[in-house]
Amino acid sequence: MELRHLRYFIAVAEELHFSRAAERLHIAQPPLSQQIHQLEAELGVELFHRKTKRQVQLTEAGRVFLQEAYQLLAHLESTIQVTQRTGRGEIGQLRVGFISPAIYSVLPVILQEFRQQFPDVELVLQELTTAEQEQALRDRRIHVGFVYPPLEDDELSYLCIQQECLILALYQSHPLAQQEPITVESLANEPFILFPRHLGIGLYDKIMDLCQQGNFTPKIAQEAIQMQTIIGLVAAGMGVAIVPSSLQNLQRTGLVYRAIAHQTPLIETAIVWREKEETPVVRQFLKVVNQLIPI
Repeated sequence: MELRHLRYFIAVAEELHFSRAAERLHIAQPPLSQQIHQLEAELGVELFHRKTKRQVQLTEAGRVFLQEAYQLLAHLESTIQVTQRTGRGEIGQLRVGFISPAIYSVLPVILQEFRQQFPDVELVLQELTTAEQEQALRDRRIHVGFVYPPLEDDELSYLCIQQECLILALYQSHPLAQQEPITVESLANEPFILFPRHLGIGLYDKIMDLCQQGNFTPKIAQEAIQMQTIIGLVAAGMGVAIVPSSLQNLQRTGLVYRAIAHQTPLIETAIVWREKEETPVVRQFLKVVNQLIPI
């Protein structure tokens, strides 16, 4: 049995007339009759009562088969559409890793635009450090990530989508909060809140480079993994933190941000993915990123 048998059968069942069905199918009437006979022979039942050589009526088995044939063709059409949309990246799942500062800068705009263009793609978001995202990409737990370069894995593809300077976060009652900009040298004796280097080598090293411009190595009073935690500890008066400027969008009671007098290193945010394993959904996501932020 082939799909054409089903289509031929449906045409005859709807027209109840071989000549009209043949005309509708743009084939001759004798081959159509032959195909219907083949179908009946394969099923082992009569699907039509032949009133005349051309006019017919459905048997009880024919009526049942007609409903099933409708469902089969509808399911086939649905399957074709789903397959085509999957191939175009219009449906599926996209697992996105991101460093916490990205949620205060480029990520919301990108996600909003992607969801608007591809509402049937399921977005799964995971807040991860740069190092954790590299491992997650290797383990195929995420498809794309938003990270701070450089990356240790040279098999990953990445493109810079944002550059920003560094600023100082400190609690509101801190004596330095009355100044702006603040010199790096004035931070030499301050307790710092910082994340472990292995979680984000690029940002960590640039913060250290900036401190070295002030001729000191920061005194790390507390380590924290996520930027929200670092900012929370600063707001609690546990120390100061040098952070990317986009963190100004994260406001806390008792917290202020101040510009740094020195020219600070630029912090890059990059989108990263496995180019050799690009899915159609990943390609569409990268297109959206390129539309919003030419890269």
